[in-house]
Amino acid sequence: MSGISMVLVVIVAFLAGMEGILDEFQFHQPLVACTLIGLVTGNLEAGIVLGGSLQMIALGWANIGAAVAPDAALASVASAIILVLGGQGVKGVSSAIAIAVPLAVAGLFLTMIVRTLAVPVVHFMDAAAEKGEMRKVEMWHIIAVCMQGVRIAIPAAALLVIPADTVRGFLESMPAWLTDGMAIGGGMVVAVGYAMVINMMATKEVWPFFAIGFAIAALSELTLIALGVIAVAFALIYLNLQESSSGGSNGGGGNTGDPLGDILNDY
Repeated sequence: MSGISMVLVVIVAFLAGMEGILDEFQFHQPLVACTLIGLVTGNLEAGIVLGGSLQMIALGWANIGAAVAPDAALASVASAIILVLGGQGVKGVSSAIAIAVPLAVAGLFLTMIVRTLAVPVVHFMDAAAEKGEMRKVEMWHIIAVCMQGVRIAIPAAALLVIPADTVRGFLESMPAWLTDGMAIGGGMVVAVGYAMVINMMATKEVWPFFAIGFAIAALSELTLIALGVIAVAFALIYLNLQESSSGGSNGGGGNTGDPLGDILNDY
């Protein structure tokens, strides 16, 4: 890997770490992070395949209350780097996924460290705000966000220092029972992720669309692009039906299902 590629990988890792908090451009999502690392290292196809596979697993990862989800940013960046250094291309995706899940859990430790260090930063901002020094408040905000980026950039840089032959030998030495077991476990996590997403979105209005989509997906002659077009069409149909139903039944007032909208309509 060239020096320019290594610098670009660290930049992608830094952005992924910051986006784990900002959620602005979604660089921390596996599909985006792995694809970018594959792009800057000349392994775009392998990066897309790895990112798509990890994205299915990460669907069910979400912070709920005090429970912190596994670190998708570290899992994406580290597994993509290991895949690139392993030199196995698409064939090494299963091994990279097997490593990604433990890395996601280990990333929680780094998250804990950074959030602990962020506590005094909050006090520094409070002190600056009391003095009316808004520039310092902004500076500490930027420092706190950059700490999240460094949280991923440092492990990424450390992985890049490891010789490619060492990584390749490690991947090849992994027993079949481990890689196969992690692949099966990852598949089960995908099912759990889908179930959590469906559970949040499920209503009596959308269940028919889900059933139709599930049946259409079984048709082997349809490509992913065709399935995507059908899904977009279903979404537009649903939105149009929802608009016509709310407009016709409420007559400009009544209960629209949107509490804020109902309050505004009363005035």
